[in-house]
Amino acid sequence: MLKVSNVETWYDLIRALHGISFEIKEGAIVALLGSNGAGKTTTLKTIMRLLYDLKEEQPEKGTIEFMGERIDRKDTDEIVRMGISYVPEGREVFPELSVLENIAMGAYTRRDRKGVKEDMENVFAHFPILKERTHQEAGHLSGGEQQMLAIGRALMSRPKLLMLDEPSLGLSPLLTRDIFEIIRQINQQDGVTILLVEQNVNMALKYANFAFLMENGRIVRADKPEVLREDEDVKEFYLGIAKETSVKGYKRYRRKVRFR
Repeated sequence: MLKVSNVETWYDLIRALHGISFEIKEGAIVALLGSNGAGKTTTLKTIMRLLYDLKEEQPEKGTIEFMGERIDRKDTDEIVRMGISYVPEGREVFPELSVLENIAMGAYTRRDRKGVKEDMENVFAHFPILKERTHQEAGHLSGGEQQMLAIGRALMSRPKLLMLDEPSLGLSPLLTRDIFEIIRQINQQDGVTILLVEQNVNMALKYANFAFLMENGRIVRADKPEVLREDEDVKEFYLGIAKETSVKGYKRYRRKVRFR
């Protein structure tokens, strides 16, 4: 479905992505994991062409294909029409617009009123609390409700691929679990492929079918969640369940992943 090949992205003179390559199969939930500054958000923004205003051509090198067609030189609205939606970190709802108006904004590329109405009902089926808040200003919603609203708005473009950046950010453990259950429903019931950036590695590995680990703008590991969960180095430096963390152990891990 999505194929990223040898992509480099720059911020002025700083290279943020160092020739990353990965593929996502249709129907999967894929997690993109790593520490702060690893390049996860930059990867999503590069796919959506949200960085080209900083530099005339982004990505600087490499290609990105979606459903067999190159998208790395298309405008963002074209990419949305092709079937990719993006929920940014921090939700970025329109605070002075109502819940209904925010959801409707997600269908701005569409002209099929009947289909839009049907999809709005589908959003309310996934997020019943939003139906109760229909006329409430989005800025007055709780953090969890705003996250639901941001996901619901993204679904209104009928995406084939939904990219989520830190959906659990700032949420309680209970709300985080609820959000991930809804993500699973969207994947299984609606048939939407998910690309997920998430700091909560343990939760992401629980729900994902496959995962990529990023370090310093590079993909350093790609494997199934059950394999990553049993890797001692991953458990220590990403899941935080080792008895003791050492500088020596971290260097050993970096040497190990660098040559995979």
